[in-house]
Parts: sequence; C-alpha cells; structure tokens
Amino acid sequence: MADTPDDLTWTRAAPDDAQGPGPWIEIASGPGGLVHLRETGDPGTVVTTTVEKWEAFAKGVVAGEFDHFADIDAS
Repeated sequence: MADTPDDLTWTRAAPDDAQGPGPWIEIASGPGGLVHLRETGDPGTVVTTTVEKWEAFAKGVVAGEFDHFADIDAS
C-alpha cells in the first residue's frame, strides 16, 4: 500500500450547491501517477490506485457499467 503524502489537494466529489459535511468522496492526485480517495467522515482511511485504473473506472461509470450497484428504481 502506498504512503499517502501529507500535501495533497483534496477535491470533494459533491454538487457545487451541496451543504453539510456529506459524507462525500474526496479525490487527490499524487506523485507517481497515483490517485487517492477518501471519505469525508473517515479522512484517515485512504484508498490509492493508479491514474490508469481510476480513468478506466470513471469511463465505466459514464458508460453505465456500475448502474446495477445503484438500484435507483428500488427507492
């Protein structure tokens, strides 16, 4: 597991008009082509992946490959 640099700039993945603490996912690009993710409610737990894997995941989200995880019709 990669060490998380202390000087990362975290970007909150939330709508611009979102109020409150979330929970939200935060994303930061790090050295060595690494992408770091954390939840605002647990900032000490960081998941690290490569930029290539992150881009593949993001493209999969846009393509609807993970829609079955968000059973929107059930709510």
